[in-house]
Amino acid sequence: MDLLNDVITYIRRIIKSPSDAVISDNLIVDYINRFWIMDVDARIQVFDLRKKYQFLTSPGVDRYNMPLYSVQSSSLQAPIAPMPVYQGFMGPVFVNGFQVPFYTQRSEFNNIWPNYVQTQVQTATGNGTAGPYTLNLPFLPNTPNTINFPLTSGIIRGHIDTTGIIAIYNQTGIVQDPPIVTSINNFISTVPVTSVSSAVYFTSIAADGSNIVVADSGLFLQGNTNYGLLMQPGNAPNGNLPLTGGPLPNYSTTQNTINYLTGVATNVYFPQALPAGMPINASCIFFETGIPRSCLFYDNVITLRAPPNTQYVVEIDAYLSPAAFLNSADAMPFGYMAEYIARGAARKILSDTGDTEQFMFYEPLFKEQETLVWKRSQRQNTSTRTQTIYSGAPLGGYGISGGYGTT
Repeated sequence: MDLLNDVITYIRRIIKSPSDAVISDNLIVDYINRFWIMDVDARIQVFDLRKKYQFLTSPGVDRYNMPLYSVQSSSLQAPIAPMPVYQGFMGPVFVNGFQVPFYTQRSEFNNIWPNYVQTQVQTATGNGTAGPYTLNLPFLPNTPNTINFPLTSGIIRGHIDTTGIIAIYNQTGIVQDPPIVTSINNFISTVPVTSVSSAVYFTSIAADGSNIVVADSGLFLQGNTNYGLLMQPGNAPNGNLPLTGGPLPNYSTTQNTINYLTGVATNVYFPQALPAGMPINASCIFFETGIPRSCLFYDNVITLRAPPNTQYVVEIDAYLSPAAFLNSADAMPFGYMAEYIARGAARKILSDTGDTEQFMFYEPLFKEQETLVWKRSQRQNTSTRTQTIYSGAPLGGYGISGGYGTT
């Protein structure tokens, strides 16, 4: 019962279509994937799909998207576009083996770790042109020398969420996170405005009194991901625009970029000319780095505070979104779920073909299989006793093995 071909055979028995001429194996596999990928995780949380997600932090990077599967395809089926590898994250969270608090509400997390925006400071003065200007954030070294690791401080970087990563994939066919500038349009107009979270702003005032704004885009320069590409913010859905003048197609220049390690924005061109003598102000979120002590999961993004000063191993509990089946010889990962998957896929086929009589006849049998699969997870979940002050705490704690819980 470990081959997908056995499940296909069983589905054919249920839907009374033994011939490939009526419904092909490829179409049946498509229905199996729809049930396996989209329905199972929403209907039941199977203990066997509970996994540990582990990743390494990057120095100075505080936000990490939920990982996406690479495109899954075979010669027999259409490609399955990127989808999240996990259904969601939950505690506990460990950083280098030490447990840290886990939050899913921004209010609670930000009350402890507020994103304090530094008061706007003047970094340059308009000279009657749109640029280029070299702008320095006064919070960082402002030197091009190599920064020593681990970092001691830095500024929050712009970020593109999972939806934006998928938008770039739709244009390039490549799943890339963080996104790297690889074409002349820089993907700035490709990524939805709502998927970009800017963290560095340079502002001034035009001759007519309107605001002139440049912000980081969440895109990074090819060859050096410590350089963030600057843009002109716009309106949703795709109103963000590249700045005039670069970077060049070969990306051997840091024009219109912000170096997140030194705080230097090189050769910045504003969307329009700045009046002579008009102040150019900068704002950002400055922080001291260190080992992360808290974790927020929100909008499919993991945020760490303090931002890491070097590489750390982060471990989070998660439920896996299983990969697709691509051919009839694929192995079933959990044999005991074979009949459940078969009945679930057959249920979809009967529903789509309008065979309500067969659908209603087999519905109780499908529910029975779902209950049996769920029971297996329930047994595993209930095998651990709920902790109380009397239940075997470590020596010296509130438990029967010592400390205040002894009798």
